[in-house]
Amino acid sequence: MIDRLAAFLAMGGHGGFVWGAYATAAIVLLAILAASLLRVQREERALQRLAEAGGRRGGRARGPAGPAA
Repeated sequence: MIDRLAAFLAMGGHGGFVWGAYATAAIVLLAILAASLLRVQREERALQRLAEAGGRRGGRARGPAGPAA
């Protein structure tokens, strides 16, 4: 049983590359998740500040861009 597991993990001599690639992908995905969660928190705080300030930022709301009639 242990020999079969070791053979699986070694992947015919390519285990270092394969598991390294999986580890790199996992780290990148976790970093993207963390960055996304931090961005959401930052934007929610900004929205909260705007709501407490009593309105929207900037001038009047604009409609969708399109050809002038």
